[in-house]
Amino acid sequence: MNNLKESLDAGIARWNLLEHPFYRAWNNGTLPVPKLRRYASEYGSFIGTIAECWRAVGEESTAAEEDIHFTMWQDFGKSIAANAVGSALPATKALVRRSRASATAPAITLGALYAFEAQQPRTTASKQEGLQQFYADLGANDTYFRVHMNEEDEANILLRKMETLGVVDQQKGVAACEEMSHSLWDALTAIDEAT
Repeated sequence: MNNLKESLDAGIARWNLLEHPFYRAWNNGTLPVPKLRRYASEYGSFIGTIAECWRAVGEESTAAEEDIHFTMWQDFGKSIAANAVGSALPATKALVRRSRASATAPAITLGALYAFEAQQPRTTASKQEGLQQFYADLGANDTYFRVHMNEEDEANILLRKMETLGVVDQQKGVAACEEMSHSLWDALTAIDEAT
């Protein structure tokens, strides 16, 4: 497949999380705290699936790190008095299902993981900045965000693995990347709109 990275990144660009109203409100300090707490709980259920996906593509050391990162996410939620991690909204349940289902086929797992990992350094930097600037009074444990702000290696690992696949599997990975990007966007929309 000609220029695999461009194809993957084009799918992500259609659902660029930094452009989502939820993250924009967070970055501008206009996101209500109850929505931030809901996000910590709901989105955390997806964060809990990441290690499983890394294991599915044979990256045990990265999966072990992701297990630790999930604990960091839970610590973030506790520090802002969010409910325990769990998905109650249909869109976050669908996101969790999509992530778990992707772990059954390597090409799909790689594409789905790339959708998340390629955006993670920029989204976590934006969120960490918003926490410091506008939500400091919450006393949020922002370790999860600080750890991921400069983490480019994971997306590169996934890209290199996808480059070794045949054209048909690369196409599956590209499709999975855009589908996961869309699911991530929909989950944020549901969290933002829930009452």
